Order: sequence, then structure tokens, then C-alpha cells
Amino acid sequence: MVIGIIGGSGIYEVEGLENPQWISIDSPFGAPSDSLLIGHLNGIKMVFLPRHGRGHTQSPSTINYRANIDILKRAGVTDIVSISACGSFREEMAPGDFIIIDQFIDRTFAREKSFFGPGCVAHVSVAHPTCTRLGQACFDAAKEQGVNVHMGGTYLAMEGPQFSTLAESQLYREIWGCDVIGMTNMPEAKLAREAEICYASVAMITDYDSWHPDHGEVDVTNIIKTLMGNANNAKKLITHLPKLLNKNRPICTQGCDRALEFAILTRPDARDPKIIAKLDAIAGRVLE
Repeated sequence: MVIGIIGGSGIYEVEGLENPQWISIDSPFGAPSDSLLIGHLNGIKMVFLPRHGRGHTQSPSTINYRANIDILKRAGVTDIVSISACGSFREEMAPGDFIIIDQFIDRTFAREKSFFGPGCVAHVSVAHPTCTRLGQACFDAAKEQGVNVHMGGTYLAMEGPQFSTLAESQLYREIWGCDVIGMTNMPEAKLAREAEICYASVAMITDYDSWHPDHGEVDVTNIIKTLMGNANNAKKLITHLPKLLNKNRPICTQGCDRALEFAILTRPDARDPKIIAKLDAIAGRVLE
């Protein structure tokens, strides 16, 4: 098992790693957000990537999600824990709480969403886009750190970088039944599935978006204050995770690590060699 951590806003490093090193890995899909911080915790290899880059240089729309997942795969990552900030559509899911996401509605539109396309076409299922085993470990780790954490919820992925209008917030909450809103988990989760990597999402609630009658529109000052507290709790969760996961990782019962088994439709003789070369890490298992 190799655990990959994708750190969102406020999380730009992992503390407590043994022999930590920042290592740069090239990707055929372009430049990733940053180098990888690689080390060990409790005997398990950990690979950390700051989603927005150190210094927060990338917006949700400019992040190269394909390159990020590709370099994590090249680093041997088998399980990804995504940590990100979000707004809440539920009174009981308050700022400072964490939620383990199990569903998404993808409203992003300005991002590359697949490793596949002309020259090598593939379709994977994302009916259940997160890994139950990994999500449960994240839930348990948060609980043991005293965080008020909720198991399960639907994450509305918006393009951003602006926050929602009141009308949008009410639509997502009242009509679509979403629980939280964020800007970064899509297409990240879809790409992790194409890369046959188990993926869990820990969403850290910073605000009530703009629907709440007692809170009004998003207050960036309050968001930053809550974000810092959330980031500290997230770092504790990360350091506790290896104790809850088996170093000898079992085969995923949901099939996350075999998602490409029957996904590629393009005949071998019709595949574009240039595209196949780019997919050496992502799909090498089924293209050999």
C-alpha cells in the first residue's frame, strides 16, 4: 500500500514524515501542481501533493488534474485521500465539521476530464465514485481525533472561482438535494477511477454557502479563520490514517483497482501509439 494525500486549501505539507523528500516527477499530460513530498508514517509509504501548489498558485480551474493523478500513479500510489474545503447546504453540517463524501454532481466545464479520447477510447463506471474501505478509515481517523464528522453526502462540484449566487445555492440545496459544494473534487475522482486508484474524499466545511438566512453570503474572512482550524484537524487525520490501514493492502472489493478491466473499446490495431505511450502508467496493466 502507498497512500497518496492530495491537500487542498490550507494544507501544503504533511508533518511527521520519516525521511521526507520533495521529488519532481514528469507527466506526459503536462505540469502537475507541484513536486511530491514522499516519506513514511508508521511503516507505510506516504506521497503528498499540494493540489493548489505550495503558495497556492493554482485556481480550481487551472489545476492540471490529469497530471496530478498521473504522477501519483507513477509514484506507486494505490490509495488517494483527497482533502478539500467546502460549503455546507445542511444546518447540521456546520463549519468546522468534516464529511466523508460518497457521491458527486459534476458541474465543472473548463477541465480535461479523462485520460482517454481519440486514439484510445475507454468508459469506466463512476456510479460509486469513492472507495468505501478508504472512506471508513478516514471517518474513523477523524472520529479518533475528536472531529465532528459525517459519513456520506453528495458534493456539488462547481467551476468557480467565484462562489454561488443565492439562486444557485437554493437550487443545489432544495431541488438537487446536495449536501456540500466545492470546486476541486471533479474531475479528480473520475481520473482516479480511470487510473485504478482507490479514492476517498474528506471535505472540510468552512461555511454555509449563501443559502442560510442567518449567515447570508460567503464571508471570506470567516472562511479563512475556519479553514486554519480545519487544516490542523486534517493534518492530525493524515498522521493517524496509517494506523488504521493494512500495509498489505487487500484487493478492493468495489473493484476500484480493476476499473479498466473491460473499459477500453478501441481495438488494439486501431490504437494511436502516441496516446498509448502517454497511458503507460495509467493503463499499462491492461495495455500490456
